[in-house]
Amino acid sequence: MSPLGRRLAAELLGTMLLVTAVVGSGIMATRLSPNDVGLQLLQNSIATMLALAVLILIFGPISGAHFNPVVTIADWWLHQRAGNHLRIADVAAYTVAQTLGGIAGAVLANLMFALAPVTFSDTERSAANLWLGEVVATAGLILLIFALVRTGRAALAAPAVGAYIGAAYWFTSSTSFANPAVTVGRAFTDTFAGIAPASVPGFVVAQLAGAVLAALVVTALYPRPVAVTADTAAVDPATPDARPPARSPR
Repeated sequence: MSPLGRRLAAELLGTMLLVTAVVGSGIMATRLSPNDVGLQLLQNSIATMLALAVLILIFGPISGAHFNPVVTIADWWLHQRAGNHLRIADVAAYTVAQTLGGIAGAVLANLMFALAPVTFSDTERSAANLWLGEVVATAGLILLIFALVRTGRAALAAPAVGAYIGAAYWFTSSTSFANPAVTVGRAFTDTFAGIAPASVPGFVVAQLAGAVLAALVVTALYPRPVAVTADTAAVDPATPDARPPARSPR
C-alpha cells in the first residue's frame, strides 16, 4: 500500500471507530439509563473522550489522526509553505475518507445494537445558539491541536484532545460535534447521538467558521513553525516564540 493509501485507510478506520464509539455509547446509555438524560450524556461523553484518546494513539503515527476535515484543512492552511506537507489533493482525499468513515461508523453502531443499518435521525438541531456552540467547540479544538503542534508538545494530543472533547460535551450548547465527518455520520442513526440531515449544513458551516477563527488565533499566537513533516509541525526551540512561557509564581 502506498504511503498516502496507508494514511487514508487510517483516517477512514479511525473516523469510523470514533463515530461507532459516539453512537454506540449513546445507544447503550439510553438503554441503561432510560429516564435520566443527564446520566446518558455523562456516559456518552466519557466513552467518547476515552475512545478518541485511544484512537489518536493507534492511528496518530500513520496519518496524524485527524479524523476531522476541519483539522485537515487547518493543517494544510497553516503549513502551506512546507513543501513536504499536505497538498490540496491530499486534503480532498482525507475529507472523503473521513466522511465515508463517519457514515460507516454509524452503520456499524446501528448493526451492533440490532437496529436497521441506516435510520436517518429526526433530531432537529437547527438554532443560532447551537451554531454558536459549534463555532466555540471547533475553534477550541483547532486551537488546542495546533498550540500543541507548534510548541513541540504533539505527544500530548491524545489525552489533551480527549479531555477537551469530553469537557466540551458539557460546556457547549451543541454538545460539541466539532467535526463535519462525524456530523454527517451521526445523521445516519436515529438514536441519542443523531442529528437530522436537514440540520447538518448549519453545523458544518459553524464548524468551518470556528476553524477559520482558530487558524487566525494560532497564526497570531504561534507564528513560527519551521520544521513540518507529513503529520506534525514543530517550532524552533531557539526562537523566542517557541520557548515555553514562564510559570507564574503561586
